[in-house]
Amino acid sequence: MLTLLCSLLAATAAPSNAAAAPGPSSHGASAPGAAPAPAAWIERSNTNARLLLDLLAKYSPESASELGVDGHDEDILDLSRDTYEAERADTQAVIAELQKRLAAETDLKVRQDLDILIHTAQANLETDALERKHLLPYFDMAGLIYGVVREMTDPRIPPERQKSLVVRLEKYAGLAKGYRPATLLAQERYLERQSADPSLWGPFQGEVEQDQAKDVALIAGIRELMSRRKLPGWEKPVAALEKQLADHAAWVKANVRTRADHRLPPEVYANRLQHYGLDLPVDELVSRALTSFSEIRNQMQITAGQIARQRGFADADYRAVIRELKKEQLPADQVMPTYRARLAEIEAIVRREHIVTLPDRAARIRLASEAENAQVPAPHMNAPRLVGNTGEYGEFVLTTAMPPDPTGKRLVYDDFSHQADTWTLTAHEARPGHELQFAKIIEAGVSTARAVFAFNSVNVEGWALYAEAELQPFEPLDGQLFALQARMQRAARAFLDPMVNRGEIAPAEVVAFLREEVGLSEGMATQEMQRYVFNEPGQATSYFYGYQRLMETREAAEIALRKAFDRQAFNDFVLSQGLVPPRLLREAVMSEFVPAQKAKAAARH
Repeated sequence: MLTLLCSLLAATAAPSNAAAAPGPSSHGASAPGAAPAPAAWIERSNTNARLLLDLLAKYSPESASELGVDGHDEDILDLSRDTYEAERADTQAVIAELQKRLAAETDLKVRQDLDILIHTAQANLETDALERKHLLPYFDMAGLIYGVVREMTDPRIPPERQKSLVVRLEKYAGLAKGYRPATLLAQERYLERQSADPSLWGPFQGEVEQDQAKDVALIAGIRELMSRRKLPGWEKPVAALEKQLADHAAWVKANVRTRADHRLPPEVYANRLQHYGLDLPVDELVSRALTSFSEIRNQMQITAGQIARQRGFADADYRAVIRELKKEQLPADQVMPTYRARLAEIEAIVRREHIVTLPDRAARIRLASEAENAQVPAPHMNAPRLVGNTGEYGEFVLTTAMPPDPTGKRLVYDDFSHQADTWTLTAHEARPGHELQFAKIIEAGVSTARAVFAFNSVNVEGWALYAEAELQPFEPLDGQLFALQARMQRAARAFLDPMVNRGEIAPAEVVAFLREEVGLSEGMATQEMQRYVFNEPGQATSYFYGYQRLMETREAAEIALRKAFDRQAFNDFVLSQGLVPPRLLREAVMSEFVPAQKAKAAARH
């Protein structure tokens, strides 16, 4: 999954029961391959996008600096007051100005970008209003501060920018003039809203318990990262924050009113789905996913039978074959060499089969730290900044463990550390998936509206799942089986997430289904369930839907072009569009790509 890696939730102290927008990591180190000078229409579009970037910087400066907006590395979220009404008024003013500019704009692409910006701002207003109406503001403070520290101590961040981190930590700790401890301010905001409206829902009990279980690793991760960087003056604010975060955890346990039922209010869950890019009725999504799951299972059974005959397995059922193949676990010292070798094999296939154009530079892969395992236990792409990028790129972060649960039990998983799964995971997170996707945005020069404000899980994860499918036919049989398993898992997400959030299936039954029917480990199945139930309700549906919409667009192009269809040209065109919604991508393919390819074919003949 892309964290964007996580979501701005971890980086902005947005209430953890709010639908925070996904956002990329910001890295300032210069590297070869910087984006070309933008076209005139992009410069004009970026001037419009600046209105939303400035708004973001005012109310969520951590998010702005993470995206790459300069001048906010020392700023922190203002928790000293309730900013809801002020932010709402400022957002409405920005919308009015963008609508004014739209009325006067004649360039089609700039108009499309203005539509994206206006839609994003209006959607944020709707989401904020629903969260305000129903939910108390619960803050995961250890997750917030660890996320900022992890981001700013990344080796790709220039040393001069890293120095600003100590100023931020002093502000969080209340050691800077005019600042009080952020933990105390978060507590005041919670009590303020609880007093104003006693009917508001508190966070789900399981979410709070899991947050507290991982706090130890996150707090230790803050000290580990800061001691490694040795920034002048770091010890005092870190020591203060360690005590404050521990005290805050005790305060949360004693004072935060949790709810036993994990389900969100129906209109809040529906809004979450829209936030992640779903634009169809949820019943239709579930229906599509159930059908697809059944079809994928049939394909898996065929492939598993071929593997069983090839390897002499006694049981040809796909579940049994998955269990056998998972026994081929990689020794710890061979995990990274194997993934790097697999990436090289994949790149050779992509070039040989003319799937998509690859850059000549190497992609980055690394193992996660213990704290990163706690914060984001699934493998993910740590994306580059998408504003002001000067040629820095993302990295594929391979996680190795789950954080302990509230009882202290540590679930393990065997899903990514065996030979057969290295194919599809590398294709998804690295190339031709997320790493290439974000590299193309940087190298092609895409407008801020298309790179940042059109960003949602459907647009991003759809490409990564499509990338898996593009590679699948060229993999060995065991790789193909796990590519199908991954696709089955995404179909399962698209019906299990809505079902568990509508009370049609219990969380424990979700874990059992994923273990028994999809073949996931207990740790991975538990992590999946937690994603649907409280980590990111609704987000998991986006993979299946984004993949379907992209496949629909490709098929429409193939029908229109027939023998003139060029897969590599199509895939390059898709990546060149940035992170536009499926509707706009379909329009661009049919109005720009298809006519251009027809013209090329006619010229050849």
